[in-house]
Amino acid sequence: MNSKKSPRILSIQSHVVSGYVGNKSATFPLQLLGFEVDAINSVQLSNHTGYKVIKGQVLNDKDIDELVDGLAENNLNHYTHLLTGYVGSASFLKRIAALVQTLKRKNPNLIYVCDPVMGDNGHMYVPKELKDIYKNDIVPLADIVTPNQFETELLTGRSANSLNELQTIIKELHKMGPQTVAVSSVEMNNRVIAVISSLKDDILLKIDIPKIPSTFTGSGDLFAALFLAHTYLQEDIKTATEKTINSLQGVLCETFKSFQEYKDDGAQFAQKIELRLIQSKRHIENPEIKLRAEFL
Repeated sequence: MNSKKSPRILSIQSHVVSGYVGNKSATFPLQLLGFEVDAINSVQLSNHTGYKVIKGQVLNDKDIDELVDGLAENNLNHYTHLLTGYVGSASFLKRIAALVQTLKRKNPNLIYVCDPVMGDNGHMYVPKELKDIYKNDIVPLADIVTPNQFETELLTGRSANSLNELQTIIKELHKMGPQTVAVSSVEMNNRVIAVISSLKDDILLKIDIPKIPSTFTGSGDLFAALFLAHTYLQEDIKTATEKTINSLQGVLCETFKSFQEYKDDGAQFAQKIELRLIQSKRHIENPEIKLRAEFL
């Protein structure tokens, strides 16, 4: 069976026992869309950091080495895609740079999708030294990069307060290496937009997204997974963008509706607003296209 029929992803990001962030947010949607997913967990936590108590482990470079060596020794390391998200340790992130090169030697057509998870809304939630590792070692190896607004600013040292500023930032990110830059969410003039730029297709797209009055943990992880899937499955970047955003919006609307109907008053807010991924299966498999992308 050729790899076009059965794309295989190595996904390296966080794992939570309860809830939907990181690999828990990415794996199910990718499997629904026909991808084989092998997951390596960068951290293993009881739940995400929005809860009042968090317990678990952070993996380091030795831990990832063992897993990667096991895959290599059994010749299980042939992938069409590598997806990376939240990483909690500098040594682990540095090890990913070497892994990208190994996997690309094995499959020169491998597509590396990097979600440079560092923070949001002006706050970093990873160790500060990760910023330079992303900037110098990781993003230059990526084919597709999916930062949020804050992460674009961290990577380039520029602010993105207008569409023009954002376009300048996107050019800077392309110069670092990635052919495709997908900025998952940007707040401007009390609106949310996503902006996608592809050097290969010489295309710049914008899509307006209705604002939902809540914040959702794991939505960026879901965006990166859906964007990986649809850039592979769809004929063109515009369709891929529309499928990604409408799927994501479908999941978030489902989640918000469920949150409003939530009955257990003893539950923490973080629990009430966990992504309703399983309940949103139809939005993932067959999104209704209500939001359209426009060329800039």
